[in-house]
Amino acid sequence: MDRRRFLQTAAALTVMSTARANAGTRLPIGMAVEYNMLPEKMSIMERFQLAKDCGFERIECPTTRDQGDAETMKAASEKTGLPIHSVMNMDHWAYPFSSADPAVVEKSLEGARVSLKNAHLWGASTVLLVPAVVNAQTTYKEAYERSQVAIRKLIPLADELNVTLALEEVWNKFLLSPLEFARYIDEYDSLRVRAYFDVGNVVLYGYPQDWIRTLGKRIAKLHIKDFSFRRVAGTDNSLAAWVPLGEGDIDWTAVYEALHDVGYQGTATLELDPGDAAYLKEMRRRFGLILSGEMPQKAKVNS
Repeated sequence: MDRRRFLQTAAALTVMSTARANAGTRLPIGMAVEYNMLPEKMSIMERFQLAKDCGFERIECPTTRDQGDAETMKAASEKTGLPIHSVMNMDHWAYPFSSADPAVVEKSLEGARVSLKNAHLWGASTVLLVPAVVNAQTTYKEAYERSQVAIRKLIPLADELNVTLALEEVWNKFLLSPLEFARYIDEYDSLRVRAYFDVGNVVLYGYPQDWIRTLGKRIAKLHIKDFSFRRVAGTDNSLAAWVPLGEGDIDWTAVYEALHDVGYQGTATLELDPGDAAYLKEMRRRFGLILSGEMPQKAKVNS
């Protein structure tokens, strides 16, 4: 999005939300930002400080193998007063838990153990895991069964370190309904295994508010992003894209109501494209509208 369109959209959202100001009650949900949304050129300390200055209350950090960097993140968190609430595991795509190759699975488990130790060092309560990948080599049934076998091996360490394994539904051709996701979580029969629900990831084949109500108390953490799926005018083609908050197809009022109804009181992390301070502050503002039930249905701007 160019700067002119960004500013137009920001202005439109401000006007559209004015009439609804004070109409909603802010949900008791912490607002976090994904570490990789912050400018890469900045130092670790600068990125934490920017997140704090933009109004975020918590941050989610990636698996960090370098112990020096991990200690620097801990120090930055403490100095800025910005808690690291979750660790985004990084190895589960390249080395799926659902692989038929034991060496690949062990590589994934090793990466998850690093993430769990990061979480313990930082005081984070969850590690986000992608449980499986269905592809031409791995059937749905195999992905389901293999991933549960592998992830169960992490539960003892998660127990020891007091960290929850939060499993996320992503575009991996796996866990394609809220009923199945709930069943998949329940079959672990462990309080250490819960859901990391991504609101934007289900829009192509479902409704986030339905998933939230079905998953209910299984939800440990949330990812917040917006998604648009539109027919290109005058053609038979469709365009799918991640978009800034409030500019996609998600009914944020319905999401707000569902979160209220299930009594969710955890942390929601903004997961969008990276950007500068002005962009981050605007996304933080829209995030606040969502959690107050005041986000307009969709921002209308002139191109």
